[in-house]
Formats: sequence, C-alpha cells, structure tokens
Amino acid sequence: MGNIHFIGGEKGGVGKSFTARLLAQYFIDSGIAFRAFDTDRSHETFSRFYGDYSTHIDANEFDSLDELVEYAEDNPHHQILVDLAAQTFAPLARWMEDSDAIEMFLELDYKLYFWHVMDDGADSMFLLEKLMRSFPDTALQLVVVKNLGRGGAFEHFDASPAYQQAMDRGASIIELAELQPTLMRKIDFNSLSFWAASNSRQAMSIVERKRVGAWLKKHYALIDDIMVMSTPQEQPAIDYGSVTQDQAQDVLPEGSFTEPA
Repeated sequence: MGNIHFIGGEKGGVGKSFTARLLAQYFIDSGIAFRAFDTDRSHETFSRFYGDYSTHIDANEFDSLDELVEYAEDNPHHQILVDLAAQTFAPLARWMEDSDAIEMFLELDYKLYFWHVMDDGADSMFLLEKLMRSFPDTALQLVVVKNLGRGGAFEHFDASPAYQQAMDRGASIIELAELQPTLMRKIDFNSLSFWAASNSRQAMSIVERKRVGAWLKKHYALIDDIMVMSTPQEQPAIDYGSVTQDQAQDVLPEGSFTEPA
C-alpha cells in the first residue's frame, strides 16, 4: 500500500508548504520512501527547502497532474506528497472528477489523504465546507490542520457545523503548534530543512536545535496516529540526540543569512 497526501487549504499564507515540509521531514527521519510534487512555480516554497525530493507539476494541466498517477503505478509502496499552491483547488478538483482519480488511486492500492491547513478565520472554515461538498467520498481521508502559528482563536470553528461535519465523516483534526517566530525566521532566511535546523551547529545554537527537535517529535507523534502505512524502510531513522558535529557540517548553502544573537 502507498499513500498520496494532498496538502491544501486554497488560501495563501495558512501554512500549506510549512505543513508539507513537516510531513517530508517525517518521511525522511522515518526512512520512508517518498516523492514530493510542488505546484507553486512562483514561490517554490517547498522546493527551496527540499529540492532534492521534489518535482514541479502544473496543477492547471491534466498531463502534468497525470504524473502523480504514473509515479504511484511505478512505486506501489511509496508516499506521494503534493504541495498545493493557493488557487489550485478548482483545477485539481476538475482533474480528479474527469479522471476518476479516487478510484484510480484505490485501484493502485493507494490511500488518499487531503490535509486542509487553516488559520482561525471564517474563510478557512468556508473553504473546508467547499472541500467536503466537492469530495463527499470518505475514501478521501480528511485531515484538518489548525495552524496555531496563523491564529489561536479556533473556538468558533470548533463549535461550527463544519467541524461537526468533518468529525462525522471521520476526519482527523490536529493542532500544528507555533514554532518560535524568531527561530522560524532564521530557518526561512537560511532555507534550512528541519533536519539542518535541528542539527547544524553552524546555523543554530544548542537551544534552538533542541527546540526544533522537540517540536518535530511532538508532531511526529500526531502523524503516527493519523496514517496507516505498510512502507519499506529506505534508510535508518535519525536519532536527534546522536548526530555528531561532523555529520551536521555543510548543511548551509553558501552565503546563508544567520540572524544575529
């Protein structure tokens, strides 16, 4: 069995690529074979951090989206991660409907996940309702990600019919904890993967490295609870307490910015 993960939310700035990066690092640290597909050619937010693992596709072109199916057919036990740029829901939905994509992936023994990343605004809730109307098939496993880094007032959503509808269809609802803003800026300006941010002594202080490692472990436990995987191990999982200084060298691109203390 393989899994395909669509990371969306339709709205810009809610943390879609951030969530995709977390999931990618989870696969890497767990030794799980995966390939990421980045639909955002203008910002390349995901590819900037995990370029060695990603391929660009155009969500507006059927031929380009077909690459997802081709990869699944050639790699029956892998994970596929699709980082959806803002305003890509309509063409993706059209491709999925016209191609009978859900049935196609099920035939290939792939489980489908849609990670809806949201802030605490009403528009994110309305977009979730639209998603559930567009894909009523519960074969598409819904994961609702409440991004606390983009707002902490989710009580209105928690009391909404949209929340109850998501629960009724078996959705997983998780909270993505905020990573310290100063630390997050340093990671972004240096274009660091989460592995580099938790291991590079050149870029991060010991406190910062441990803080990133603790944040990752917390969210890995949430991901463990969500996914069903029968995936072959590709590489040994990383123990964040055992990486040597030599192993953490050369993880920064030349000319990287390091925020002053």
